[in-house]
Amino acid sequence: MAALDGLKIIDLTHMVAGPLCTMLLADLGADVIKIEPAHGDTSRHLGEPIAGHDTDYFLAYNRNKRSVVLDLKDAEDLAVLRRMIDAADMVVENFRAGTMERLGIGYDSLRQSNPGLIYCSVSGYGPASEAAHRPAVDPVIQALSGIMQLTGSAESGPLKTGFPLGDYVAPLFATIGVLSALRERDRTGIGQRVDISMFEAMVFSLLPREGTFFAKGREPVLRGNAHGQMVPANSYFTADNRQIYVFIHSDKFWTALTDMLDVDALKSPDFATNAMRIAHREQVDQLIAQAFLQHSLNYWNERIDRFAVPAGAIRTFPEVFDDPLVRDQLMETLPHPSGESIHLLRSPIRLNGALPSIRRSPPALGEHQEEIIHALLERP
Repeated sequence: MAALDGLKIIDLTHMVAGPLCTMLLADLGADVIKIEPAHGDTSRHLGEPIAGHDTDYFLAYNRNKRSVVLDLKDAEDLAVLRRMIDAADMVVENFRAGTMERLGIGYDSLRQSNPGLIYCSVSGYGPASEAAHRPAVDPVIQALSGIMQLTGSAESGPLKTGFPLGDYVAPLFATIGVLSALRERDRTGIGQRVDISMFEAMVFSLLPREGTFFAKGREPVLRGNAHGQMVPANSYFTADNRQIYVFIHSDKFWTALTDMLDVDALKSPDFATNAMRIAHREQVDQLIAQAFLQHSLNYWNERIDRFAVPAGAIRTFPEVFDDPLVRDQLMETLPHPSGESIHLLRSPIRLNGALPSIRRSPPALGEHQEEIIHALLERP
């Protein structure tokens, strides 16, 4: 039995942030019913199809769910949805502020007939923000939240992260929020509203830099792969044109690194502490870069293990997905409703040593319409 077996969730989300939250809950055993319009979740059509008509965006965030098609502007379909919600434990939505209320299915309305309902809204800016009415997408939130001031170099200027950070951070907070609300409901029998905004989640992700900003008045300096407060912390090329990332956060590891590189100049007392290395940042980086260029990645990998240095190769995708842990435990191959096979990453939440199972492939549009509506109509 999975941790959230017996929990019924109505999923009114689309794209990434909302579906990732409900997928994590589904992975843990919840029965998640995904409500889609006639054309399907927008993410079904975002990018290149890789199984049937579905794209990687949809497949990545919607396994372990059942799909029902409802038109929320149709009175009969809306009545069906209300009946489904009345029998549910939770609703998760990521519409723009005010949309659910205009449809007559806001939290204040829904809790009248289902006081134990947990209602989670994952939005761009939160209901109290002056920007609540604005559409929200991850790169724009990265720009507005200050995250892009942490990514990039002096040459490139601010850059977005290579993956949708806000679309990942917000649903993790949402998952924590709804599980907390469930625990409270266990005690009181009463549900509550959980609000998570991508903007607030991303500003929270600035810590600990807010401390330096308020204490010292300093803004971050764009340093590419380097770190503002630790040296060395950077990527270095090897003799075979690969790269290794090194992050030395204590003098103990500095000693391990200098032993591994075996360069006399790096053992100078001028570099003994992090503060001294920061003062000689360029010189330290140049000496380390020259050392790594003398040998291949395989040579350095062996020495990294032997000397226990916090460093590792900047891997390619083929290398990552051929890692035994990833290949044999995190990856799972499943049949898609189209008849093709798809490869999905399991959630990295080990409970008693076991990863959650992927019980269902991402659903075809409306795949479970008949069974869910039939069960609903059978209820008194």
